[in-house]
Amino acid sequence: MAKILAFSGSTRAGSFNQRLLDIAVAGARESGVEVTEINLNDFPMPIYNQDLEFSEGLPESAAELKQLMLDHKGLLIASPEYNGFPSALLKNTLDWVSRPQASHEPPLFAFRGKIAAVMAASQDQGGGVQGLVSLRILLQNLGVMVVPDQVTLAKAGDAFREDGRLHNHDLKQIIEGLGSELADVLNKMIVRFD
Repeated sequence: MAKILAFSGSTRAGSFNQRLLDIAVAGARESGVEVTEINLNDFPMPIYNQDLEFSEGLPESAAELKQLMLDHKGLLIASPEYNGFPSALLKNTLDWVSRPQASHEPPLFAFRGKIAAVMAASQDQGGGVQGLVSLRILLQNLGVMVVPDQVTLAKAGDAFREDGRLHNHDLKQIIEGLGSELADVLNKMIVRFD
């Protein structure tokens, strides 16, 4: 069975990106894949610094997250947009996970063979689309294949009810569809290579 690791680049209480992710996760699960949804608050890491890496090695939380990535074939990522880029939290997390733990470890080992789907929610009109362009480039540089479809949600503050559900049912289906698309791609890959 395909396995997806899902996380948001925002850890803010009531995060719109987290709400978006929750909907996409439901869509992936309905397609019959196992999804592990995590909160990056549970994996605190210092700002990446090569001197720190050389003196202390990979932080324990980075090593734990790296193992989770190794255990999952798919990545479902929601990213807020700050000044046209993904969040510093998300970039820093990916930077740490990209680092080798041993001299014999191949470059970007944790990202090999991964397939991702990306989404963004934003208060502005753009819906986070600029940040997703940068995130796609970053993921592709890490060796991750990103599915062509993505979801952006503009004016996110008006899109959700207080209980976290969307006002627009059609939009809910589109977001669930992104999670389902990632699940379908992963399942096809497993059938092809098994």
